[in-house]
Amino acid sequence: MSDRRRLLPGLPAFEAAARLNNFTRAAEELHLTHGAISRAIAQLEEHLGTTLFVRHARRVSLTPAGYRLMEATRNAFAELDRAVEETSGNGSLDQVLHISCEPSLSMRWLMPRLGRLRQSHPELQIELSTAGGPIDLDATGCDLAIRRLDFATPKDAAIEMLCPELAGPVCHPECWNGVLGQDLSRARWLHTRTRPSAWSDWCTAANKPYCPAGEQSFDHFYFTLQAALDQLGTAIGPLPLVYDDLQAGRLIAPLGMSQTGVDYVLLTPRRQDQVGQTRRIMDWLSTQASPLEQFDTV
Repeated sequence: MSDRRRLLPGLPAFEAAARLNNFTRAAEELHLTHGAISRAIAQLEEHLGTTLFVRHARRVSLTPAGYRLMEATRNAFAELDRAVEETSGNGSLDQVLHISCEPSLSMRWLMPRLGRLRQSHPELQIELSTAGGPIDLDATGCDLAIRRLDFATPKDAAIEMLCPELAGPVCHPECWNGVLGQDLSRARWLHTRTRPSAWSDWCTAANKPYCPAGEQSFDHFYFTLQAALDQLGTAIGPLPLVYDDLQAGRLIAPLGMSQTGVDYVLLTPRRQDQVGQTRRIMDWLSTQASPLEQFDTV
């Protein structure tokens, strides 16, 4: 057996653990024991001569080597899914994938990336609807929902981690260096009525007892963040909603970002096997979200 083929038995365990960020949940998905997953990962790491996961108290995260292997594994599994689909005659290009995503996340993170999806997977046909909070996947006929999991886990849904949420104060760089003089206590705080405690939650998480110089509220995050872009004040920006603006220098996060304790997740019907189009879009979403987990919080 070649060295490459020796890796194959451990790859399903690695892929599940990397996707779920948890050995126990990977074991449950693959109907194995936690010990079997741990041994498979340990053997894979020993064979490769590198560490693939950083072990935390309740979760695991990928090392740079782990990210490289995960990308290759996802691509390989996607090709296998595609071959199985075509061989079995279920690879119809007429199938439409119905996705539901939170409005602000759709506008500021998902939609700017859908062009890349069309380029890499022209066979996928997607119908996107926007909604937040709990969803009845069966009643809506939705194949996949992208949600900020701040509600009770739906009993009829399978859950897959997309990324943990980070958030922190964001403003225009000229505002921070000019009007505010790099002093948050001089800032006008921009609030979002759909998440009114965002500022107080951040102050508690960051242990920074600031008080605002003024305040203004908006109905939705995309209005709040547009106000920050227009130098009307400083907002609490969830990382997925401001990542592109931070990368482009349109906004800055001068005090870094803190974990909110809430995760973004992918919800799918439990009755639905995650193969074919659904699996491909889920893997693509996970790849697109990986930079969010590597963001420097300092």
